[in-house]
Amino acid sequence: MENNKIPQKQHNNQLHGVKLVDIIERLVEKHGWEKMGEMLPIRCFTHDPSVKSSLKFLRKTPWARDKVEKIYMQTL
Repeated sequence: MENNKIPQKQHNNQLHGVKLVDIIERLVEKHGWEKMGEMLPIRCFTHDPSVKSSLKFLRKTPWARDKVEKIYMQTL
């Protein structure tokens, strides 16, 4: 039996089970798009921002997703 097929518990991962869409919506609710664009000046936050465009960009761009997740963790 292969060990990599057994789900691993993620005790230390505070983001485990939190969807990216929920992170974006919560940050926008708390800070707004303008402040998000100031905190992380990326186009999906500064030019015609939307949850859909942000999800599309962040799913393809790991460095940006990491930064958004860090901002979210600081917000908690």
